Amino acid sequence: MNNFLTDIKEAITGTEQDFTSGSLRRAIFLLSVPMVLEMVMESVFAVVDIYFVSRLGADAVATVGITESIVTIVYAIGVGLSMATTALVSRRIGEKKPEEAAKVAFQSILTGLLVSLVIAIPGIIYASELLQVMGATEEMYSSMWGYTAVMLGGNVVIMLLFIINAVFRSAGDAAISMRVLWMANIINLFLDPMLIFGIGPFPELGVMGAAIATNIGRGLAVVYQFYLLFSGKGRVKLSVKDISIHFKTIKQLVKLSLGGIGQNIIATSSWIGLVRIISEFGSEVLAGYTIALRIIIFSLLPSWGISNASATLVGQNLGAKNPARAEKSVWATGKVNMIFMGAVSLIFILFPSMFIQFFINDILVIKSGALSLRIISYGFVAYGLGMVMVQAFNGAGDTVTPTKINLFCFWLLEIPLAYLFAITAGIGETGVYYAIVVAETMMTISAAYLFMKGKWKLKEV
Repeated sequence: MNNFLTDIKEAITGTEQDFTSGSLRRAIFLLSVPMVLEMVMESVFAVVDIYFVSRLGADAVATVGITESIVTIVYAIGVGLSMATTALVSRRIGEKKPEEAAKVAFQSILTGLLVSLVIAIPGIIYASELLQVMGATEEMYSSMWGYTAVMLGGNVVIMLLFIINAVFRSAGDAAISMRVLWMANIINLFLDPMLIFGIGPFPELGVMGAAIATNIGRGLAVVYQFYLLFSGKGRVKLSVKDISIHFKTIKQLVKLSLGGIGQNIIATSSWIGLVRIISEFGSEVLAGYTIALRIIIFSLLPSWGISNASATLVGQNLGAKNPARAEKSVWATGKVNMIFMGAVSLIFILFPSMFIQFFINDILVIKSGALSLRIISYGFVAYGLGMVMVQAFNGAGDTVTPTKINLFCFWLLEIPLAYLFAITAGIGETGVYYAIVVAETMMTISAAYLFMKGKWKLKEV
């Protein structure tokens, strides 16, 4: 018991362990605990926003849902760049080259800044038009477009938060990433109700207040990240000499990130397609699905945290020329993730309405949200393994294989199947939810088959 408590304390406060040697089970534990807590904090953003916004009505919730489906493109690019960062930084750490890891870190940050600027400008200008194209009501795109404009305009904080936390995680400093997200969420939790409802000296900004609160929280967290990087307290330490442009490193990052960006754009843009199909059934159904999706994100993000541990272990152990340990770590992490997701799915299948009605009192929204939450949860166990497999490929620097898997499962299978079930066959929104389960199960089967072939072990980065 004392050893367990000691490991918990070490995982949360930070560890100096070399993850290329020693107990693999302990390595997974020390990486997974802070990564899970970090992802729980990331999911709190989604839950806190929707909790307060739901007090403004179904249109406000639907606006957040449509905007989030658009912002997932930002997430896709940010995660793609973070995948490339993870592959390169973890490999350099495994090779015992922390100075090279620092160079990669700054080039990743620079790339993220440039990309975010390209997204921010048109996002601010065309916010209302984007909502209209996505099937929003006139009330939504005429008076609630401010939420969309702020979220897209401030995408730089999302981008940098993802990239810099990837630097910390891949170096083995997962506890630092966790603390950064805790800080961001505490700020967001305080500001959300203040800015939405105009409490105290704050202005009443409605749904746009949620976006401003979220960006302030994330923005201050990014400032904290830079402080940690330049203060020299982590395994990756930036200094003035690292502030320069290295086109060779940027080219390598871009090449690796294209696969990561591609697989995430494919996966997340499929959600845009699903939202568009679901919007055909009315704002109550869309609001129910939006709330259910936020709850699902809340449950999946800890699971992604566990999966991130496998990416770090694969990258560092391949860098240390130990592919057998890298492979073993993936199967062990996958088992943990499947158990976790199985427990979550059982709760959602048995008590879906309880979670939806926590956010809203509308009977139709609760009914629609509970239906989507229950059906989508059927695929959680299989998806738990698939997430780990995909992250293992990414950690090895093979971002192309998951891209191909996602292209087949989410574009060629999920969207056509959702339209076929929901519209052509007349099943309604239920058909969309079953299509999600089928696609994610197929993704897991494909990823496991290709992982066992072992070509990822030969990837050089």
